[in-house]
Parts: sequence; structure tokens; C-alpha cells
Amino acid sequence: MNWSQVYVPLGNLYVSALVAAIPVVVLLGALALFHVKAHYAALLGLLCALAIAIGVYGMPAKMAGVTALYGAAFGLLPIGWIILNAIFVYDLTVETGQFEVAKHTIAGLASDRRIQVLLIGFAFGAFLEGAAGFGTPVAISAAMLIGLGFRPLPAAGLALIGNTAPVAYGALGTPVITLAKVTGLDVNLLSAMVGRQLPFFSILVPFWLVWAMAGWKSTKEVWPACLVAGVSFAIPQYLVSNHFGPSLVDIVAAAVSIGCTSLLLRFWQPPSVWRFPDEREEAGAGMVPRSVGAAAGAPTVSRAQGWLAWMPWIVLSAFVFVWGLPDVKTWLGNLHVWLYKVHLAPNPSIQIPGLHNLVLRVPPVVKKPTAEGAVYSLNVLQATGTALLFSGVVSGLILKVSPLRLLRIYGHSLQRVRFSLLTIAAMLALGFTTRYSGSDTTMGLAFASTGALFPFFSPILGWLGVALTGSDTSSNVLFGNLQVVSAQQIGMNPILAAASNSSGGVMGKMIDAQSIVVAGVATGQQGHEGPILRYVFWHSLVLACLVGVLVLVQSLFFPGVIPH
Repeated sequence: MNWSQVYVPLGNLYVSALVAAIPVVVLLGALALFHVKAHYAALLGLLCALAIAIGVYGMPAKMAGVTALYGAAFGLLPIGWIILNAIFVYDLTVETGQFEVAKHTIAGLASDRRIQVLLIGFAFGAFLEGAAGFGTPVAISAAMLIGLGFRPLPAAGLALIGNTAPVAYGALGTPVITLAKVTGLDVNLLSAMVGRQLPFFSILVPFWLVWAMAGWKSTKEVWPACLVAGVSFAIPQYLVSNHFGPSLVDIVAAAVSIGCTSLLLRFWQPPSVWRFPDEREEAGAGMVPRSVGAAAGAPTVSRAQGWLAWMPWIVLSAFVFVWGLPDVKTWLGNLHVWLYKVHLAPNPSIQIPGLHNLVLRVPPVVKKPTAEGAVYSLNVLQATGTALLFSGVVSGLILKVSPLRLLRIYGHSLQRVRFSLLTIAAMLALGFTTRYSGSDTTMGLAFASTGALFPFFSPILGWLGVALTGSDTSSNVLFGNLQVVSAQQIGMNPILAAASNSSGGVMGKMIDAQSIVVAGVATGQQGHEGPILRYVFWHSLVLACLVGVLVLVQSLFFPGVIPH
């Protein structure tokens, strides 16, 4: 039996939106204000979401329960599967001692924490975002920063802040490609428009990242590195997105940024080495003279040792890149289907009974009532987490780790993330419940009703979508059509509005519950997700508002910037 979503169940849009926001407020409030452990906070939020879906929105109780289970399953695969295997690769490098060697190679290039966060938190994280997305860059970057000696909280927070500008083109352009499919707009025009918004923030974020860690005075000392890292990312980001499409934007831009920043460091170094307070000299200065920093630096690492230490990360990058290629994904999908037919693998695509095509989205979100699909992909071969698993196994062979020891390391990684997997499952259950009940759309409609100020609130809507769903792709699915409909009502160009959903959404990536948990796992802060959220929340909100200002200015004063 079909059930149609109702977006104003209480007769007033704004009252309905306030009620719809209760699960999110409970979740974030429990984490940030009351220091509740993440899995308990997620379960509290889920209970609120179910109660509102059934009691306020009139969603059938059985359908709501199935929706929550569907979301929990999605939280485990593909999201949890990525986290588990990313941590496995990291644990492998730590157990074999190779992470220490890799750390020394980075310290040899730059012992300054400000430069390290630019290379790892911004540039390398952007490469991983472009190749894999879905939590991989935060997990790997945060773990690497910890290994370099960063304290857990800054490592988590800085990895989250750094993972912003590349998100719209993550996983080989999946968010933009999906946005085009949902809205029916041209994918190249959307890619070009996003590429005329995010480069401004690609230049800003490196400065913002260092400022968040070290303060403005220390940021000024490394402005050449911040500028080179940002500009060398922004220019390829603009060129590739406008002339070649969305698929390789992050990978090309990140590679250029890493190369240019590394080249700069061969000819320039900051005059002093910035350290965290617990690393400072007895004099208490925040800076260490460069000669002292060099004397206390890492031991010399041979070229062969350096290549071996970085080999797991090179293998990982190669695997996730190859796994993301459309032809490879198709081949892996066909292979899984064949294995299913010969009874060697589970059904790769399961239509969720009691939910698939039974929930109807209705105007004004869509032009006509549209059935909401609910298909769960069990295609493990296609999952990015499987690429990470294979990269760990191959790296283990290269490092001459015995199969038994490799299995023990994997078991240790699984034990580390067990509660985090439960947390992510509960959080995705909450997100799916709000999506299928229509309560998140109610909040979106409240933003869309802002009239002449809608160009400012358009990216804020994308930010809200990512904060709710944990994914720029999901936010584009959720609010893409709503952006187009709202833009048409006020005379705004729909290309600008739809692209702004994705551009604004990237700033919500640092506060979505999924990313917070991933960062907590990677830095060993399970159960302390609240401080991480507090660390990044205001950065996320202010940056989202800056995207809103940019879109408002483009809409009012520079309409010619919109591609045709």
C-alpha cells in the first residue's frame, strides 16, 4: 500500500519544521552539550525520529521500522565497511613499523605542523576524496596526522575542516553526476557552475586550516605555503570542472597541489618550526628556531626505506582509484551477478520489502508524485571498502607479513571500531527515517520559502542536507529538485541553485554525524565525539554562510558567471 509524504503536518510550515528538527537537535545536543556517548546519542535521535515519523507525519509504524533497518544496513555497508578497512591499512603500517618511517619522510620534508596539515589534511585528503569519498579521506588523514604526532582532537578536527573544498567532486564526481540525474540538468553545466564557486574556498581553506590550528599570527608566517597549496588546487579545479567534467577534478587538483607544495618546500621553509604546546621548548615559545627544529628532527631515511614505508598508501590510492573507474565498477558488478547466479554470492541488489516504491514524494518537491525507491546494494565487490581490504592484503604481502599475523591485525581493527559501527548504523537509521518520512523535506521547504534571500539560503539548504545525511550525494538527491523548483518560483537560474546545493553541502561534511564518528575512530576518541563536534561546528556554519554570500553576489551582481 502506497503512502504519500506530508510536508506540513501541523498546518504551519515553520512549526512543522521546528518539530522535524527535534531528532537532529537531540542528536547534536546530546553529543556536544551533554557529553553522551555517540551510540547512545544516535539511538536517542533515532527514537525521536521514529516517534515523529509515526506520530506527527502519519508514516505507518511497520514502514518506519523497515526504513530504520534499511538505514542501519546502509551504515554498515558501504560506510562501516570503508571505515573498518581503512583502519586496517593504518593498523598494518603501525604494526610493521612502516608508519614511523613514513612519518620521518614527511618530517624530513617539513617538520612544521602547519605544513604537515596542508600536505596531509588538505592535499592528500583531497586526493582520497576524489578517488573514494564516503569517509575514506577523513579516516586516513586523521590517522596519519595522529601518527605524525598530532594530538587526537586537532587531528580529528583538522582532517574534517580540510575535507571540504573537494567534497562536491568526491568519488570521481559522484555528487555532481547524481545531481544532474535527479534534476535533469546538464551535468557539464552543473560541473562548471560548482567549479566557479568552490575554487574561492579552495584558496581560503588552507589558510583557514592553519589558522584554526595555530592562530592568525602563525598563519601569516606560512602564507606562501597556504597560497601555493590553495591556488595550485583551485586552478586545476576550475579548469577540469569547466572543460572536462566532474570525474577527475579532485584527483588532478590534489596531485598538482601536492606537487607544487612539495616543490615550494625545496626552496622555501618557514623561519621557525611551529609545535603544539606540549611539544614546545622549556622557554614556552610557540615557535622553535629552524636550527633547533632540524637538530631535533627525524633520522635520515633512505630512498628505498621511504618507498617501502609509503607503499601501503600508494597501493591504497591505486586500488581506490581503479575501483572508482566506471568500466571497472561495471565489470565488478557483472562479476558479482555471475557469482550470485552460480550461488557463490548473495543477491547484489535487494528491493526492500514494505518500503521500495511505496513512499510517494509529492509536489512541490517534485513535479508529480514520484515513488521513492529503496534498493539495498549488497555488491561487496564494487564497494570502496573492498578496495581498501585488498590494498591491505597486498600491502601485507609486500611487507612480508604472514597471513596469521595479518588476520590478527584485522581482528584488532574490528575490535577497535565495533562500537563505532553501531553508532554509524544508528545514525544512518535516523537519517533514512527523516528522509522517507519527509521531515527533512519540511526543513528544506522552510529554507526555500525565504523569497529574495533564497540565493543565500540555497547553499545553506545543501549544508543542512549533508549534515542530516552525511553525504553530498544524498543531499543532492534530497534537495536537488527542491532547489530547482524554488529557483523557478523566484526567477533564479536553476543551474546556480542546484550547483549551490552541492557547493554549500561541502561545508556540512565536517559536522555530519557519520564524519564525526569516522574521525573519532581514526584518532582513538570513541565516546568523545562531542568535543570533535564542538571543535568544528562554528567553522562549518561560518563557511556555509560565506558560500551563501558568494551565491547571493553571483545571483544579483554577476549573473554572467552562470554557464549556458
